[in-house]
Formats: sequence, structure tokens, C-alpha cells
Amino acid sequence: MQEPRLASLQLRGHQAALQAFRQAMQGGRLPHAWLITGPPGIGKATFAFRLARILLGGEDELSPAGRRVSAATHADLLVVARGFDEKRQKYRSEIVADDVRPINSFLRRTAAEGGWRVVIVDGAEWMNRSAANAVLKILEEPPPATVLLLTCSAPGRLLPTIRSRCRKLELAPLAAADMSAVLHAQAPEASDTEIQRVMAEAHGAPGRALALLADKGGEIASLVHEVVQGITPLRSYEVAETILRRDYGFSLFFSLLSDTLQMQARQAARQGNPQCVALANAWEATMRKHTETERFNLDKQEALLEAMTIASRE
Repeated sequence: MQEPRLASLQLRGHQAALQAFRQAMQGGRLPHAWLITGPPGIGKATFAFRLARILLGGEDELSPAGRRVSAATHADLLVVARGFDEKRQKYRSEIVADDVRPINSFLRRTAAEGGWRVVIVDGAEWMNRSAANAVLKILEEPPPATVLLLTCSAPGRLLPTIRSRCRKLELAPLAAADMSAVLHAQAPEASDTEIQRVMAEAHGAPGRALALLADKGGEIASLVHEVVQGITPLRSYEVAETILRRDYGFSLFFSLLSDTLQMQARQAARQGNPQCVALANAWEATMRKHTETERFNLDKQEALLEAMTIASRE
């Protein structure tokens, strides 16, 4: 099952970042490249599409231009992202050079509607070296009336030269009222109790909250709690099999495990407990394992078992 994406959703929150963009645009010196950062599920793609609507005269989502931007069919908008493998039912592990190559031909054309041309690179952290170098060349010599919007959950993975050529907009967690509005709109079948439960664990990220809603009864969350309490190797195999049978189970397990280890490390640090260092190292190791597994298409069961071994030792 394909993971939920928020590009077409109505934007809630992020008013400070939106105002910063408007001010730059009104000042007449709009940067040609923007790096939109924030944790997974915070709404980076939704925000990028909102900026594209502003630039392309379709801020009203119901207007003809607004609908075309939301559907990524506007002639002056190009969207680049990891492809989805329908056969394997998962996103491909990288954005490759072939994925970004259409940007050059797109930018060689005259704007169809006489205004801006906008390129969205969604998930820029997934670009491999060849793709990143191709984008860097564009950033070094950007054509006029062109804006590139790069969304990225892990800006540290980007080439420093790419980061230095972009103005950064970091999206903050959504307020409770905005979170509630998004979840009621996107999951009308969910009860108020369910929505309150996932909001407490989503840290202001609506995409994460929607994934948590898919974790019926909090099964994955319960498994994370069991893991950090310490489990046997035999039980680890059972837990891994359960996780891999669930939609979004793999990514949700790592996300919840990350939060738990990070919270424990911070609590230990506040108490002056020297175990905080080991917990922080465990958090870093499990997140690195998750990233490597997704990026290089490694064995997910092995990744889960290794992560559980690391977490169970702390």
C-alpha cells in the first residue's frame, strides 16, 4: 500500500514560513531556490505546492490554475520525486539522474503562461550523487523567472553546495487546533478518542498522525514499548514478522522507536544519568539503520532485528 502523501491537502499552520516567502516575493528579490525542511509528515510537500500556487497565480485551490497546480498538471510546474514501484508496492530507494533530467528541458521552454516556472523536488535527501550534481548545476546558473522548491527531511544528507544556494524555510510542528482540523478532514471515520491519541504521539506532524491512525489499536506502539523493555532473540523474530505484515509497519516502528530512545536520552540527561550517552548512541544507530535500509533497499527483517538488539541493550 502506498504511503499517504500530503501534497494535495489544504495547508494548515506554517504561517511564519509562509509570511517569510511572501515578504521575499513582495520585496522584489525572490531567491531562486528554497530548501523546505522539517521532520517527516510535517507537511513539506503541501507547503511547496502552496508556494507553487502563489507563484503561478493559483492560490485559490478551486481556481483553474489552483486545481492544475494541486494535480501537478500546470504547464509551468514540474514535480520530481522518488518513483513508486507498483509491482513492489514501495517507493524506489533513490532519486536518480534520469528523474531530474527533465528539469533541463522544462527550463529551456518559455513559461506557458508568461510568468514563473516552478520546479518541486520532493524528498531531495533521496537524490543520489549524480542527481544531486545535476541539480547543483541548475542552482549554480538558474534561468530567469525560475524557482526551485526542495523539500527535505534530512538536510544534512544534501551536498553543502546545494544547501548554500538555497534559502532555508524550516517548518514548525502544527498547533493542536490545526492538527485536529487536518485529521478530522482526512480521517472522518476516526473517533475523537483515536484522534486525541495520535495527536499526543505525532508531535505536530499530520502525516505521522495519519500513519498512527493506520496502526489500529496502537499495535506497533505496543511492540516498541516491549522492545525497549528488553526482549529475547526468539521474540524479536516474532515481532519483526508482525511489523512487516502491517501497512506502514516498518517505517512506523522505526519512527516510534526513534522517539522513544530520544525521549529516554533527554530524560536521562536531565537527571544527570550517564546512560544518556548510550541511549543517544542507540538512537543514532537505529536511525542510521533505518535510513540505510530504505536508501539502499536492504533486507527489512535484518534491519528490524538489528534495531531491536540495539534498543534492548539500553
